[in-house]
Parts: sequence; C-alpha cells; structure tokens
Amino acid sequence: MADPTTDLESLLAAADDDEGVALDGLVLEQADDETYTLETPDTRETGLEKGELEDALESVPALVSNWRYWDAIGGEGTARRAFLQWCERAPLTDATTEDRTLEDEPLDVSARYDALEDGIVREWGQLRIAVELVDGSGGERRYELRHVDDADRAREDLERREDPRDARELSTYDGEGRYRPLKTAPTLRSGWVFPELSGRALVEAVDFFYPATIANWHRERRGELDVDHWTETAERQTGIYDVIDELPREAVDWMAEACCVDSQCLRRREWEYEEGDELEPEGGDGPFPCREPCSLVVAAARKWAILESEDERTYELELTTSELNQLAELIDAVADGRTDEIREADVNDGANRYRARYLRAKRFDEDGGLEATKREQKR
Repeated sequence: MADPTTDLESLLAAADDDEGVALDGLVLEQADDETYTLETPDTRETGLEKGELEDALESVPALVSNWRYWDAIGGEGTARRAFLQWCERAPLTDATTEDRTLEDEPLDVSARYDALEDGIVREWGQLRIAVELVDGSGGERRYELRHVDDADRAREDLERREDPRDARELSTYDGEGRYRPLKTAPTLRSGWVFPELSGRALVEAVDFFYPATIANWHRERRGELDVDHWTETAERQTGIYDVIDELPREAVDWMAEACCVDSQCLRRREWEYEEGDELEPEGGDGPFPCREPCSLVVAAARKWAILESEDERTYELELTTSELNQLAELIDAVADGRTDEIREADVNDGANRYRARYLRAKRFDEDGGLEATKREQKR
C-alpha cells in the first residue's frame, strides 16, 4: 500500500528539480524564493509555502497517486510506458502521426480513476487487456490478460497463468495443436488468463505473444518507424532465398493479397513494393504496423519465384460447368481455411469431402494427375 506522506515527499523532491513536475494536469514548480506554484485542472496557486502546498495536494489525492504510480513505472518516453498509458486511455502527448489505436477519447485523471474502479478494457490483436485500481493501494494498477474470445468467461473456467513467459508456450500452437509459424496470425488459442500482472509483466507477456508490436507501434506514433520495402528486403537475401528478387512485380501484389490481409495477419502492412510504388492490395486495419516482409512471406516468395519462372502452356480438360464451378469452390475453401467447417452431409457445397472424392475418381488418373491433354505449343 502506498504511503501518502512518502508520496508528498517524493513529489516535493521532484519539484525541486529544474524541470519540476508536469503530468496529467498536475504541474508543480519551485520558485527561487523556495515557494511553490501548483497547477491542477481546476486551480492555479502561487507563492505556496511547504505546509500550504501539502494542504493543497491533500485535496487532489488522485493527481498525487497518479503521479507516484507513473514515477515508479519510470521510462518516460519509452514504448513500455506509452503502452501502459494507452491501456488505461491516458493522454499520449508524443505522437507525431495519426494513432490508429485511439478509437476512444483519452481520459483525464478524474474520469480515468472513476473508470478504473470498474476496469478499463482495451484490445491488442486477439488479446484483451483489463486494467483496474487495486483497492486501498493509493493508485496501484493491476492488469488482467486473456483472449478476446474469453471476454465473458469466468476466471475460474480458464487456465490460470502467472508467469508472463508462459505466453511463449501459449502462442506456439493453435487451438487444434498446430504449430503457428506466424505469431501475429489470428489463430491464437483461447482458454487461459493472466489474472494479476504488474505493468512490467504485462508488457513482457504481450511481447511474447506479439513480438516487437509494442515497439513498432511506439515508433510509428513518433514518426520513427523505419520501413523496409519489398525490393530492399528481396535484394539483401542470400543463399536459397536469393531468388526472391526475381519475383515479377505483379506477383508481389498477388503475394500481398494472399498473405498480408487481416484474415491472415493482424499486423497492418506499411511496406510497399518500393518507395513511391504502392502495392494494389490494402495493408489491413491492425493496430500495430508491419515494417518489412516477414520471414514467412520471404519463405513463401522463394517458392512462388520458382513457380513463376516456369513457362506457361495450354492444357485441355473436359469438365462440366458444375465441375468447373466446383474447382473454384475447392480453391476458395482451402484459401479461406474453411474446409473443416464443411459438414459431410452438405453435398451442395463444392468443397464437400465426398464431392471432392467423386471428382477425383471421375477426372483424375490412377497416379493422381488430371486426365488432361497438353498442347505442345506455348501460350
């Protein structure tokens, strides 16, 4: 529990510094004659003796305890501190670019403390962050972290976690036990909760779930995000990935449409083909930016670069109109990841398992290839 006397002493000591105190509407400065100037959202008093200042500060306990909490957090100007302020909708003053995470207006200390009594909830990708005041602590915050899909579930129904490093394990596999090569894919499994994290532990856990997203969000807000576009990334690859710079320009558009959209990745793509040459697909609406093509995109680009180097030929394949439409439905179902949702009895869906097996039996040969006749001339 915080000691109000200690809070006042710490605040006075900070006021003695050349820069004084200025945070969330609380301004405190010491004059040359060792009197103080105190400014709050409602008042401004000058020439205060130490005793008078102490009396005045006792009338604004929320401002004092708020200053103490953030003074203890430290790290002014850091991504960690800015993120924790964002979590409770505190004003963020160092932004030089549009902040795409501010869907709600910032709250002043009075309104924020009222809201913190019940808890303030923010979402970071598939993470739900709830912050509240600890009863009787004089401004201490407590953070709860869980999956957004578990928003309405009771804590006792979720797997309780304490160590922020557990986030590394929780983010490794999806709900079906499949490995997640991309940490920002919208496939984070649910069913867990970190019920009581400190601010520092919260940031650590979020960094394990979504590496570098806090840092890049902070850099973007300050206008300091360094973006590596496709050509820059492709040209610096070596070894087996050296071929990706041969991927045709239009194929990079197709790649971005396949990989870098909200349904596949929660990051918002900020890189383009090159400076001044934007890709056709939209970059997404995620709260945190993607500053360069990720390793998964680079690995996939290698395969596509090899495939795009093949010569095109014309093939003839006899299909009914319904069979042609079924092939399109099969591709869509696989691309959208909905094959597991198609019921065995739903034979009206072209991606139904029995429909697909029937088409294979009818149109594919014993070696699994399409019974097609290839025209020898190139297109």
